[in-house]
Amino acid sequence: MADIKNSALELIGGTPMLKLQNIVPKNSIHNYYVKAEFMNPGGSIKDRIALAIIEKAEERGELKPGATIIEATSGNTGVGLAFIAAVKGYKSIFVMPAKMSKEKVDTLRAYGAKVILTPVGVEPDDPRSHYSVAKKLVEITPNSYYANQFFNDDNPQKHYETTGPEIWEQLDGKVDVLVSGAGTGGTISGVGKFLKEKNPDCKVVLVDPPGSILHDMFHHGKVVTPPAPYQVEGIGEDMVPGNMHFEVVDDSIYVDDKSSFMMARDALKKEGLYVGGSAGTNIAGAIAYAEKITDRSLNVVTFLCDSGNRYLSKQFNDDWMKENGFLESPMQNNSVSDLIAKVQPDQTLFSVSSSESIFRVIELFKEYRVSQLPVLDGDTVVGLVDESDLLFPLAKGEIKPTDGIINFVKDKILFVEMDDNLQKLADMFQDGYVALCYDASKKLHVITKIDLIDFLSE
Repeated sequence: MADIKNSALELIGGTPMLKLQNIVPKNSIHNYYVKAEFMNPGGSIKDRIALAIIEKAEERGELKPGATIIEATSGNTGVGLAFIAAVKGYKSIFVMPAKMSKEKVDTLRAYGAKVILTPVGVEPDDPRSHYSVAKKLVEITPNSYYANQFFNDDNPQKHYETTGPEIWEQLDGKVDVLVSGAGTGGTISGVGKFLKEKNPDCKVVLVDPPGSILHDMFHHGKVVTPPAPYQVEGIGEDMVPGNMHFEVVDDSIYVDDKSSFMMARDALKKEGLYVGGSAGTNIAGAIAYAEKITDRSLNVVTFLCDSGNRYLSKQFNDDWMKENGFLESPMQNNSVSDLIAKVQPDQTLFSVSSSESIFRVIELFKEYRVSQLPVLDGDTVVGLVDESDLLFPLAKGEIKPTDGIINFVKDKILFVEMDDNLQKLADMFQDGYVALCYDASKKLHVITKIDLIDFLSE
């Protein structure tokens, strides 16, 4: 009989490993692997620790029937706790900073949880912070249990016992670099500890958003830059969690909000991976770290921490991205490849030899129903011929149909790459150039002002 599960809880963990293909640098010597944690039933890596926290508390007698689970969360641990609480029959209350996405709040409430939102940017020990409010709720709520993910040892231990071994097995023990953001610190600490025990040469790299203090704490042992608001969710902190074990970390780098969100959008567009902003942080950080190493090939692994369906109102919403300064104009945000796919999907490009006569070129204009043609000398593009350049000289008798075309070839052409943005095209057109491009199949494309106008108008 097929492998039938008896509970959604049995679906937690055992997530797939994927090798990135399309958003990593071309010709990179490194291999980039991502663990698809968004495929957990609650939609994030936090399902793992939520299950451990609840089951260990049950074993210790700290979580009693009918109890209310209370937690300060950025959303994902809350969702994991809420869905497990629903399965096991517990009630739940979650306290979140108000910056978290509406989708996360709605998801928690859909599980039957109560959600309390707190101000953004207050100190951790401020009575209004989500940490302080959660602790106060525990004090005043009978038969309650504080999950306390930031200081609960069951958090990193779960990753040490499950996530780390899964990675080791999936990559046949060939793990050179682990890259991870940190919120509670549980993932990077637990997985990092396991991998270093297996391979002491494995490097563990923390990626942190500017505004978080963890980067400073690793490099300087103190806060150098005061904490500041940032938009990416689930990673970074304004205090040092008890589960952040810096002794397993070898390096730390910054990845800003814009880089995180644009990488997450690229992951969807180019890899088909619908993931959150912290996954973008992880991927961007992995690439930034590894590409500086050129003397050997590395197997680099990181996490796709949660599903992108929690960020439809944020990183996948163009208006929100523009309002927050993360998304530039369509000219900057779209590529030559996007234009060709939209306005020239099945276009056949015709050309003419540089040895042809004007008469033959005019015949080809009529036959192909085009107004310009690339001119080839053998296999080399030497320019373009445009009907407007022939009309008036012919009408005035200045040229004959039997004349060669070579003297009327425009050489104001420039080649562009498929991944160049459209602003480059616009600048070329402004200077009077026509753009040519070879796609992946070596098919030649001529891109004109009209093509750009058609793309932008749609």
